[in-house]
Amino acid sequence: MLMYPHINPIALQIGPLAIHWYGLTYLAGFGLFMFLGICRLKHEPFASIRGPGAWTRKDVEDILFLGVMGVVIGGRLGYCLFYKPGYYFSHPLEVFAVWQGGMSFHGGMLGVIGSMLWFAHSRGKPWLQVADFVAPCVPTGLAAGRIGNFINGELWGRFCSPDLPWGMVFPESGSMLPRHPSQIYQFLMEGLLLFVLLWLYARKERRRGQVAAAFLVGYGVFRFIAEFFREPDDFLGLLSLGMSMGQWLCVPMIVGGVGLWWWASWQPVRAASAR
Repeated sequence: MLMYPHINPIALQIGPLAIHWYGLTYLAGFGLFMFLGICRLKHEPFASIRGPGAWTRKDVEDILFLGVMGVVIGGRLGYCLFYKPGYYFSHPLEVFAVWQGGMSFHGGMLGVIGSMLWFAHSRGKPWLQVADFVAPCVPTGLAAGRIGNFINGELWGRFCSPDLPWGMVFPESGSMLPRHPSQIYQFLMEGLLLFVLLWLYARKERRRGQVAAAFLVGYGVFRFIAEFFREPDDFLGLLSLGMSMGQWLCVPMIVGGVGLWWWASWQPVRAASAR
């Protein structure tokens, strides 16, 4: 049985200026996205596209900027609407109180989808092509975010057997009983494992939409599994069928991903000049 190490959430403080580890993990996630996006430019079909639709480093930079906006705005609104709609409808101005915490991955994903739609429209690129480009670059950012959750000592897991070697006590949870370090589970599954599988899958040219579909299914399945070990939000608890809100939000992701992959598998392979 392990004790949570009580990591100082502030990495560096200079006078009134405090730099938090959580913010640094976000920066690391954005930096990894930029690096992987540049690598994606060498993958097919993007490397073969010529003319006005060609992919460039500037495209990666612009997608990153729009994606950051989508993550922040969508993540915050998603948390307010999915997890505490009654409270925020009664206190609408507190939607902007982001310093109080409260972000939702599923809301952030919807924000990123909106950003990709805007980017695709403004650049005259097929939206699913943009989604296929972005999808393999996302899991490392998710992994970085889960490390930030662990450093903050938040989103801990459910109670586990004292015999579990990596069971961990999180005193901030109000209990000295061991719990699953679910942040690490999510780091390993939604982050590293999903990245490896998706990156390898995307290295070979696929029909348009299949890489994005693989991300939806992969994240949805791994998050659904991880939720069995993660403590549900205390203000929600478990919902219908004994499932958490996170699991219910993953269901449409998985169904939509399977449907998109099936639809894409029936589409003709486009020639490089027609991409």
